[in-house]
Amino acid sequence: MKHSLRITLYALLLLLVGCAGPDIEDYEGSEPRLDIAEYFSGTTQAWGMLQDYSGEVQRRFTVAIEGTYSDDRLTLDEAFVFADGETDRRVWTFERIDEHRWLGTASDVEGSVEARQYGHVFHMRYPLELEIDGRMISFTMDDWMYLQPDGRVINRTSMQKFGVTLGEITLMFEKPIR
Repeated sequence: MKHSLRITLYALLLLLVGCAGPDIEDYEGSEPRLDIAEYFSGTTQAWGMLQDYSGEVQRRFTVAIEGTYSDDRLTLDEAFVFADGETDRRVWTFERIDEHRWLGTASDVEGSVEARQYGHVFHMRYPLELEIDGRMISFTMDDWMYLQPDGRVINRTSMQKFGVTLGEITLMFEKPIR
């Protein structure tokens, strides 16, 4: 009996370690430093894809983003165009709380979202309801952005339901050459 209890405890420990993600504060001091107000002010372009749980690409899209920053408030007006011609729009409003924290809202996101930035990384988790096959399904979006040395930002978002990742979104942001 002791042997099976020990195996069960080890399995539980491995499961818990596997669920642990990175701590954004570990990126403090990394370069180049990402400040979303600086990066997203003005025009930004993005290209992305949505993959299901198996890794199969389900949708591809582009995003044109217009960002304005004033009085510690960043507004991101995002216009999506999907490969099948469908369009969508999301407007995020972020209010700077301090050097590392933002409070964000969007019309299709429940409540407000605390977001944090350290070094070259920005992170936020938020609930989002999406229509899938005619049904509205609520996901937890775990959103990580990483500023690259060439000025592009890579964004990886996992879509989770009951703690299980059912999809992933990958985006590449780029500032147009001025």
